Amino acid sequence: MLPNLRLPWPLPALMAWAGSWLVFVALQPVASSFWALVLPCLLGTVASLWGKTWWRRGLIAAGFPLSLALTGVATLPAWAWLVPLALLLLVYPLNAWRDAPVFPTPRHALQALAVQAPLPSGARVLDAGCGLGDGLLALRHAYPDVALEGIEWSWPLRAACALRCPWARVRRADMWKADWSTYQMVYLFQRPESMARAAAKAQAELAAGAWLVSLEFAVPGVLPFAQLRAPGGRVVWIYRMPLSSQSGRGG
Repeated sequence: MLPNLRLPWPLPALMAWAGSWLVFVALQPVASSFWALVLPCLLGTVASLWGKTWWRRGLIAAGFPLSLALTGVATLPAWAWLVPLALLLLVYPLNAWRDAPVFPTPRHALQALAVQAPLPSGARVLDAGCGLGDGLLALRHAYPDVALEGIEWSWPLRAACALRCPWARVRRADMWKADWSTYQMVYLFQRPESMARAAAKAQAELAAGAWLVSLEFAVPGVLPFAQLRAPGGRVVWIYRMPLSSQSGRGG
């Protein structure tokens, strides 16, 4: 999948712009001006998943229409500038911008998780903010016998995740408004700023003995039940309900 490719900047932008131009040129003899503009912009928007920051994603997505206007190859109608913006808003809804960027969980990052956080067969496990499904794939590798579910606010990402992970129940919802009380584990790959909010929600809704698992970012002020060093050097932080800042266990 596209986001798994690790390319140095600005190579992702250059490749996306070149691909959009190739599509644009190829469509000139066979498609209307509308589709000749929309489809290259769509390609640029999908390629924007390569960007690690919001400004890089915006630059990748806007590069083709901007270069088209500057070169004067085609006269762009006024509405043309709304196309990349509309596509970006579909993939990255505004209310999800405060959460984690679309960045994949490495496939084997959770391979030792079941040793520290065992789950019974059929346990319900949630990937909160599942994106394109890389976290679900990693969870399935760690827990082949659990019932995996994903929540994603962006409907294009939700649709892509459902196609990649047909064995999981993937739905479009706001992870902060969804009920976590029926899950035995909630997995997150969010941002440092999100972790206090996630911990408060887990503390309020998850049952005693349930797990909160975070890749990369710790809950501030709370000692983990365990922590793992994943391949590639990332840390997996494991918390067990109820959370406590007074006791913990190193892993």
